[in-house]
Amino acid sequence: MSISIKMPALSPTMTDGTLARWLVSEGDEVRSGDVIAEIETDKATMEVEAIDEGIVAVIAVEAGAQNVPVNAVIAILAEEGEDPASITADAPHDAAPEVEPEAAAAAPSAQAPSAPTIDSAVMSQAVQTASATRVFASPLARRIAAQNDLPLDGITGTGPNGRIIKFDIETALSQGVAATPSQASGASHPVTSVEDRFVPHSAMRRTIAQRLTQSKQTAPHFYLTIDCEIDGLLAARKAMNAAAGEGVKISVNDMIVRAAAAALMKVPDVNGSFEEDGCRYFANADICIAVALDGGLVTPVIPAVQNKGLAEISQISKTLATQARDGTLAPSAYAGGTFTISNLGMFGIKEFAAVINPPQGAILAVGAGEQRPVVKDGELAVATVMSVTLSADHRVVDGALGAQWLQVFKELIENPVLMLV
Repeated sequence: MSISIKMPALSPTMTDGTLARWLVSEGDEVRSGDVIAEIETDKATMEVEAIDEGIVAVIAVEAGAQNVPVNAVIAILAEEGEDPASITADAPHDAAPEVEPEAAAAAPSAQAPSAPTIDSAVMSQAVQTASATRVFASPLARRIAAQNDLPLDGITGTGPNGRIIKFDIETALSQGVAATPSQASGASHPVTSVEDRFVPHSAMRRTIAQRLTQSKQTAPHFYLTIDCEIDGLLAARKAMNAAAGEGVKISVNDMIVRAAAAALMKVPDVNGSFEEDGCRYFANADICIAVALDGGLVTPVIPAVQNKGLAEISQISKTLATQARDGTLAPSAYAGGTFTISNLGMFGIKEFAAVINPPQGAILAVGAGEQRPVVKDGELAVATVMSVTLSADHRVVDGALGAQWLQVFKELIENPVLMLV
């Protein structure tokens, strides 16, 4: 009997998705492990692979279809000895065997979401399962290359295991590897379009819109800003990196993450979430770090930060950021989280207020460290100052409690040795 391929749930929050592209056609033979489609989840564009063998008899959902519900039949495979022409979309067929996805990381909340079961396809990095003849490239890299008529053959990938990523495509384009349509036609100068553009929402953009609208509508935000002098922190970071082993490079953001976790341990009532029957307070500081992507952002989690040293935090942060930008984050990497840090300091932003990441009770927005005039002992001096703003849910955190947390955070930032005790 024929086997149905269903829309997989590729993230804990995914209820529907966009079938971005089919990599097979009706009549194609597929084997277990073949990458068959690209699906836009609420986090990224992911490649999926078949777990059954057969011939593609019916493609029930066209490429580009949006809002395809999880578990909806998207294609049907004919088994060995079965005539594909005799199979229709409404013919009886067996469901594909269920495959349990990688277990989600231990969530701090009893109600934190876990990764759902994947029916007929599982998320996989192409580099781990593709054949030797296939070009290894992220979905985003493939899309940019296609838009610019850029062949992937001959491009050296700098991603994990030689995978071609966005950076490689942009580098190739900047070096003039492929001609754009205007250049191919003999035009001496690129034509600048002045027409309006309409870009349909990706699954990620729709999810961001839904969740943050919900946050602003249901969580009464209030904002507290404090200035931190970070000259001591910068000096401590320089000394630690000089003494650290090869490959370890602690960033200012790593130290901010560590200080936030320590402050949550000292003021635990900020590490909470509002529920209808009460407030839930978490034993661990599971810190989400906001990572900007093309068309959105994700917030992967560093679990139990209070138990980790700066070198370990640095390594985990770099790995999560790389996987997020390459579209290879596992669902468990963004499950749970009790507090979020959004840092725009690298863009020169002095100060901003972030929207709370529901269902968390607070988020810390970090601005750039810059030299400012300060008064010390009645005299004018210059110090490197960083402004941070705590956005808090007033149902969980009162003003005085938020101020107390910021005081502890400021003390840790200005005296970084306290993070280690």
